[in-house]
Amino acid sequence: MANKYSASEFTSTLFALFCTKLFFRNARLIRRPVYMRGKASISYGKGLTTGHGCRFDLPGDKKTLLIGEHCEMGDYTHIVAHEKVEIGDHVLIASKVFISDTSHGIYRGENSSAPTERPNNRSLVTASVKIGDRVWIGENVVILYGVTIGEGAIIGANSLVNKDVKENTIVAGSPAKPIKSWDNSKNIWK
Repeated sequence: MANKYSASEFTSTLFALFCTKLFFRNARLIRRPVYMRGKASISYGKGLTTGHGCRFDLPGDKKTLLIGEHCEMGDYTHIVAHEKVEIGDHVLIASKVFISDTSHGIYRGENSSAPTERPNNRSLVTASVKIGDRVWIGENVVILYGVTIGEGAIIGANSLVNKDVKENTIVAGSPAKPIKSWDNSKNIWK
């Protein structure tokens, strides 16, 4: 079933397609507006599609955001990649998803950041995020620094992912916990 756009949405999409082919040659469609700090830090495969209002906070001096082929991001996806965020092929990201490899401060152990210190004055802490191929990330998900999400995983809407997710596993909740996994022998989620 084809999408039926209003005249204004059709015009907006047509303009976005023109700009995509001009500024993001291998991408399928980069909808506007798009906010990109440090564009030199992004690398993406063919077929990238983004929704309206996506935001990318990157350092600009090295490749820190690596996006595979045929990835789709919904509206208002926000990615912070100061060290490295790697997104595999055929990843589907819903709207209002936040992915960050960075934290303002340390909150465990002896060198923890003090609550009396202003958050913007706390040391930035980074740890790479890796999202495998064929991952589906639901609406309003938050993925924190240092997390690896295995291939074929599904992240339920409104989840907070602060620990690694095994491949072919469905997780949900805050913090996210496994609720199902794929059984290859029976071809079912159990």
